[in-house]
Amino acid sequence: MNKLQSMRRYQIGPVYRRDQPAMTRGRYREFYQCDFDIAGESEPMLADSECVLILTEVLSGLGFSNYTVRVNHRLLLDGIFQCCGVSEALFRPICSAVDKLDKCSWDEVAKEMSDKGLADEPIERIRQLVLTPRGSADLVDQLRENPALKGNAMVTQALDDMSRLFRYLGLLGCPDQVRFDLSLARGLDYYTGLIYEAVLEPTPDCNVTVGSVAGGGRYDKLVGMFTKKDIPCVGLSIGVERLFTILEQMHKAKEQKIRTTATQVYVCSAQKNLLEERLRLCGQLWRAGLPAAHSLRSNPKLLTQFQYCEDTGVPIALIIGESELRDNKVKLRCIASRKERLVDRDSCVDEVRAELASLAAAQQKTEQ
Repeated sequence: MNKLQSMRRYQIGPVYRRDQPAMTRGRYREFYQCDFDIAGESEPMLADSECVLILTEVLSGLGFSNYTVRVNHRLLLDGIFQCCGVSEALFRPICSAVDKLDKCSWDEVAKEMSDKGLADEPIERIRQLVLTPRGSADLVDQLRENPALKGNAMVTQALDDMSRLFRYLGLLGCPDQVRFDLSLARGLDYYTGLIYEAVLEPTPDCNVTVGSVAGGGRYDKLVGMFTKKDIPCVGLSIGVERLFTILEQMHKAKEQKIRTTATQVYVCSAQKNLLEERLRLCGQLWRAGLPAAHSLRSNPKLLTQFQYCEDTGVPIALIIGESELRDNKVKLRCIASRKERLVDRDSCVDEVRAELASLAAAQQKTEQ
């Protein structure tokens, strides 16, 4: 075995579960998932806040603004159960019941708690706490002052962690979609500290309900189940196929095609025998760091090249023809509007960047 004690890592690949498939809700038995984890010792909540920030960056980067990242702490839940008079043997079963609050009514959850042997009085105490409206650092202060929780060591430690979390997230510039939610439980037993889950709110563009699209937390004891030493870890998983289900619905509602390539510029030739000129212009764009491509055929038809851009979502085409070569020009075409203009060959990189910035600004304005 190597002596690796710390690492950051991510992977994207298939995972499996035994479940009843629901295709329209993005639930499959085999599905793709993106995982990010930080393993190794760290100061309290430093790695945790980085994971929460990364989760918000991924969702924002995919164009979502209607998301909420719910955060809670497993020690806080255990402390609440202890303060409410729940025996330690019932912590996990009651936690499992609380975890269903995003899908079931309180009456259904309370009945499950009762069926598991919990009396009416502690059930009511739990209700008063876990149904507290979501908040952020203000909720931490509110819970510190709650007389029902004062003096409990687990509650104190958890609230100290949550206070650090929101302070660090503020320093990192994390969006305010992160909300402290006492009803979040995350049913997996291996979580030992912070837990979080991302959900997308329905919008006019997409009213499909898929539940959580990402989740994770701290699991300091899991590695020790397979080795002789505990290694603290925190991480998250993102449901790739669930997100794509929603993205497809959003694009369909807006009658937009889904981009299937990262290419931003497609170099086209207007006449035959211009392969070498296409290569020369592509090389210029690549050296400038612009994602560009061209047809791999020697003499493609111009309409075929334009059709490729429309089908794959390439926003800009640069067109070379005999007249453009003679005048040291290229023709810049916006694929969506089909507007064209001549630009100097020497300044075409700057012109492309300006056009891309203009298109991005227009898109952002439309989404707002």
